[in-house]
Amino acid sequence: MHLTNQITSIAIGSFDGMHIAHQVLIKQVQAIVIIERNGGYLTPGHKRTLYAGKECHFYHFEKISSLAPEAFVQRLKSDFPSLKKIVVGYDFHFGKSKAGNAQRLKELFDGEVYIVEEVSTQGVAVHSRSIKTYLKEGSMEMANLLLGRVYQIEGKIIHGQGLGKKALVPTLNLYIDHYQLPKEGVYATRTKIKQKWHQSVSFVGHRISIDGSYAVETHILNENLGEIEGTVLVEFLAFLRENKKFESLDALKTQIDKDIKQAGNVG
Repeated sequence: MHLTNQITSIAIGSFDGMHIAHQVLIKQVQAIVIIERNGGYLTPGHKRTLYAGKECHFYHFEKISSLAPEAFVQRLKSDFPSLKKIVVGYDFHFGKSKAGNAQRLKELFDGEVYIVEEVSTQGVAVHSRSIKTYLKEGSMEMANLLLGRVYQIEGKIIHGQGLGKKALVPTLNLYIDHYQLPKEGVYATRTKIKQKWHQSVSFVGHRISIDGSYAVETHILNENLGEIEGTVLVEFLAFLRENKKFESLDALKTQIDKDIKQAGNVG
């Protein structure tokens, strides 16, 4: 028997961020159907399953975008033959050229369609696009408030020039794929290495005082962990300062020491 035969209720959406408004939808159903797009994610691909607490099914946008609203609903009924309830947000659109909306879904589906109205916290509407805007502004407090958790990215350690280790401070240089990165600058962060969280300070942006290249780097506070390989998680707690050019490595080193002290007081 196919697993989806047992599912009677689903929530549908992109669920990018799995933020507090998404959680309102998720808690009402057995499973979620995630419309998967490409790039610029708050929570890429399978990472959404970490925050769902429910069975997740993925529809790739490119494969369903050409379906008429009627065909989309038929696809749902075919994939979930016991389906009796669908939960969507008030701004949900589906089908070719976004021809279908939440009300149209009510007309086309012969079971219950529950529409969740806009969710706000502290007077601010919760949307993935709003969270991305706050990230681009470096407003971590607001981004994290709307997410309902601390914003997190995963990066693969890459080996850079080693300049930082010799002249400045040792950092983990990270290759980041798919995630929406916050505004260029320096952040108080936490970095997870081999199941353990460490206080850290992280830089995101162009290294205008060194070589101009774009980098994401994290420095672990008060610990020397030696050579580290693989992937790490970085949580962004607070924005500390703008990215700026320094006239010498000594001046940059002095500022980094201040950053380290300030980051140590966050958390």
